[in-house]
Amino acid sequence: MRYRAAIVGTGAIATAHAEALRQHADRIELVAVADVVPSRAQAFAEAWGTKAAYPDLSELLTTEVLDLVHLCTPPSTHAPMARECLRAGVNVLMEKPPTLSLNEIDAISEISDKAATVFQHRFGSGAVRLRKLMKTGALGRPLLATCHTLWFRDDEYYRVPWRGKWETEGGGPTMGHGIHQFDLLLSILGPWERVTAIAARRSRPVETEDVSMALVEFADGAVASVVNSVVSPRQTSMLRFDFEHATVELEHLYGYSDADWTITPAPSYDDLAHSFPRESAARSSHADQLAAILDALDAGEPLPVTLPETRLTMEFIAALYASAATGKPVRRGEIGPDHPFAARMNGTGITWQNCASTTLSNGR
Repeated sequence: MRYRAAIVGTGAIATAHAEALRQHADRIELVAVADVVPSRAQAFAEAWGTKAAYPDLSELLTTEVLDLVHLCTPPSTHAPMARECLRAGVNVLMEKPPTLSLNEIDAISEISDKAATVFQHRFGSGAVRLRKLMKTGALGRPLLATCHTLWFRDDEYYRVPWRGKWETEGGGPTMGHGIHQFDLLLSILGPWERVTAIAARRSRPVETEDVSMALVEFADGAVASVVNSVVSPRQTSMLRFDFEHATVELEHLYGYSDADWTITPAPSYDDLAHSFPRESAARSSHADQLAAILDALDAGEPLPVTLPETRLTMEFIAALYASAATGKPVRRGEIGPDHPFAARMNGTGITWQNCASTTLSNGR
């Protein structure tokens, strides 16, 4: 069966989705696009070989027969658009961040399980290999990890009206940039238990933070540090896992290949040295996750990454912000539906107490 897909929102990230669809053209076809700027929708449609362009999601859904909608619109629009797609019986794939809050995730989940989030780094060959190796027990217990997303976004980047605002982007680099790296971290190490964090606005003309740091404790006792930044001129994305028997490291920027992974065995475990062969030069991409989505559609199974899986990562973000605001550790499960940080990532009615620089708040 060849599936029918549409892309809603034709900004920069839509190109990655269109390319992923092209790479799997034997299994899925881009049949339509939608954008609030009709000329932009038409230009994008023509560039990617489809003539169907719509000015909004509603017209798209009532006109086209679709199996999958890719939401590439600003973050504040994801939740209402996802609900509209699901009520129309169409599977939906949401770009990150999937929603602005935990409550929005829960509201989508109440409608259907036919929604997924773009966390493509989970599906790269290196991450798949690491998870398989962990299951064998060859690496021993995870002990320590570091996760750094050190990126650079200048003031011009934040002139896009929806960026850098709690109401429309939901947060700063914790929400919109580092999310891919620490989602991969969480997918490797499993359930987190407690977060202690700080956040600050050091340089950028934004309402949100432009840097954050967190100490994380996991259910099995492993500990990790997580750093997110948009003020770092030497950009890099780094993950390091120290296991009992080896250190596994990943350094890249926006997408990794097998060559970006290294493994350093502990003494007496030299046989692990070849556990990460340089098999593929292909970089982790949306196409990796799309392949898994198509397999799930074929099997009639929930799309990866499911909303319950997404929620664990979003709860981590909410906990990081809650800890940064209050100066107190936050445990998994602590943020219930009526918690100040369930409806807004900067809290409802909260005055931030624990910021390393310019005061952050829930204000405009």
